[in-house]
Amino acid sequence: MSETVRNSLLFAFVGLLIVLDGTIDFAFFSGSWNSALVILNMGLISAIMALGVNLQWGFAGLFNVGIMGFVALGGLAVVLISSAPTPGAWQAGGFGIILALLLGAMTILACTVIYKNTPKGRFRAVLLIAVLAVGFVVYRKIFDPAVAGVEAINPANAGNIGGLGLPVLLAWPAGGLLAAGAAWLIGKTALGLRSDYLAIATLGIAEIIIAILKNEDWLARGVKNVIGLPRPVPYEVDLQNDPGFVESAASYGLDPVTASTLFVKLQYSLLFAVVLIILLVMAQAALKSPWGRMMRAIRDNEVAAEAMGKDVTRRHLQIFVLGSAICGIAGAMMTTLDGQLTPGTYQPLRFTFLIWVMMIVGGSGNNFGAVLGGLLIWFFWIKVEDIGLLAMQLITSGMADGSALKIHLIDSAAHMRMLTMGLILLLVLRFSPKGLIPEK
Repeated sequence: MSETVRNSLLFAFVGLLIVLDGTIDFAFFSGSWNSALVILNMGLISAIMALGVNLQWGFAGLFNVGIMGFVALGGLAVVLISSAPTPGAWQAGGFGIILALLLGAMTILACTVIYKNTPKGRFRAVLLIAVLAVGFVVYRKIFDPAVAGVEAINPANAGNIGGLGLPVLLAWPAGGLLAAGAAWLIGKTALGLRSDYLAIATLGIAEIIIAILKNEDWLARGVKNVIGLPRPVPYEVDLQNDPGFVESAASYGLDPVTASTLFVKLQYSLLFAVVLIILLVMAQAALKSPWGRMMRAIRDNEVAAEAMGKDVTRRHLQIFVLGSAICGIAGAMMTTLDGQLTPGTYQPLRFTFLIWVMMIVGGSGNNFGAVLGGLLIWFFWIKVEDIGLLAMQLITSGMADGSALKIHLIDSAAHMRMLTMGLILLLVLRFSPKGLIPEK
């Protein structure tokens, strides 16, 4: 069997699983196209995240476990770009917040300049402490009243500066740019670390980003969440009130509610598929270019690549920024699909592990493998709870109905997700160490 045929069959298998979930109500298949399309949409977003991680690890060997931080920044971009401005927020303190943040950045820049251009000694230490102290006091004097003014505006429904009210599709590239900017700042300081220390640093930075989103209510309402975000597709209720749509739905034997739900989810699927295809084509072009060959040479032997005149640190920064930007785009897409920003759902360790499983199972260093892993692992992540329940019912079928062990095993079925993901990862690493679609 040729490689092309084998890879095509793997993608066809994933497509078959989704089709069966939409058409057959048996075992762990739901028999609902609504459920199947939900899995497909989040699978496409997961594939984009896996593609971004594959750029960093598969191309350059960068061990980034701060994925959720960049995904969260993409979600924040949707709020800042597409949500409606909060009336009076900028006058109450928005400009003061921007001024305070600029002063904080200038303080850090001044300390950097002093550190680099002042001889080491007591004078430099005293000067740095003085600049930091004065900068911090001025920053808080401006920042705190401004934040209080913004958060006092209708705190039950707003309490934040709002957004620009632009079309939500513009927020997707903006999410990539915001994540890329954060990645550049992080990379300038963290990419000199060894792989294990880089992992610790990126995880800590992701936790910091999510903590800021949870606690800075003026920015995106914190844990009170931002709901009712704009969407790039029609609302179901509008379709249900459209006589032409209702008539078309009836011609297919569908009621307006079901038809409108399926139509909206299909439109999301098309949008997400278009973004995924564009990113995949660009990633493939980069992989096959001289730049891609150089990145893999650096990954395989940094010392030899540096000896040939390659700037390893600069190239690592490039790939780190690019991969993080793709994760930011995926985060913006996920927030758009949800219609709300909920910082409490960004759990770095849990979902970072899942994205890494997707990339490793699909095939590290192969863009098509990352996409396959994203679609396949997300399907099993959703369905494994039903599979676990069926397995436990089968295992305990011979036990008495009141048995404590039977009750315990059936109740534990909901916790089999992490066990199953680990088992899938172990099996793939044992029988196909380079993933289902290995790197060439």
